[in-house]
Amino acid sequence: MRMYVIGNLACVLGFSLVGVDGRAVGDAVQVANALDACLADDTIGLLLVTTDVAQLARERMDALEAESMAPLVVEIPGEGPGPTGPSLRDSVQRAVGVGLGGG
Repeated sequence: MRMYVIGNLACVLGFSLVGVDGRAVGDAVQVANALDACLADDTIGLLLVTTDVAQLARERMDALEAESMAPLVVEIPGEGPGPTGPSLRDSVQRAVGVGLGGG
């Protein structure tokens, strides 16, 4: 199983630097297409979606976060100001139930 990220260009580029594939999106249609492709790909085990992109498909994201087990869908902090929430490490740890070590 592999990790995949859907987000803004800066986020996708950042994750690509550590070997995580992803797709940069900018509108609701692109988000829907990216989610459809990821849900159909059985090699993806963890799907990360940035908050700024998740807002473009809020209802679907809420349903996927609550119900999807394969891939596991986790919303992570995105670009720009947003509500203060858990760190990326805390979000992933909570989602997978495994400590990631470090800080």
